[in-house]
Amino acid sequence: MYPEDLKYTSEHEWVRTPVEASGSVRIGITDFAQEALGDIVYVSLPQVGDQVTAGETCGELESTKSVSDIYAPVTGEVVATNGGLDSTPELVNNDPYEGGWLFEVVPADAAQVDGLMDADAYQAGLNA
Repeated sequence: MYPEDLKYTSEHEWVRTPVEASGSVRIGITDFAQEALGDIVYVSLPQVGDQVTAGETCGELESTKSVSDIYAPVTGEVVATNGGLDSTPELVNNDPYEGGWLFEVVPADAAQVDGLMDADAYQAGLNA
């Protein structure tokens, strides 16, 4: 159900590596998270050049139900954001693992990604 090639956080974010920008990881929310939020109508992301800290808030997703914080899964510098979400925030609902990605970060320490959950551990946490 959850892509095996991703790493996951308990805050329902995923991390994909490698991506286009050298040394960066791509971040988004899981299918579980987008379903829980409902129809996403607005996305607030960190800016390119911002420093984010693992576990701290760095953006927001606004849905017809509520506003939910986006937490940085790793510490590092934001090097890209998904500009397509400005005009089509529903991509997060329709395609959370591809077109609905949120932003990219170059981790301060690449080992941070290794410490995140794999798909089996994430799924087990949902079922607990």
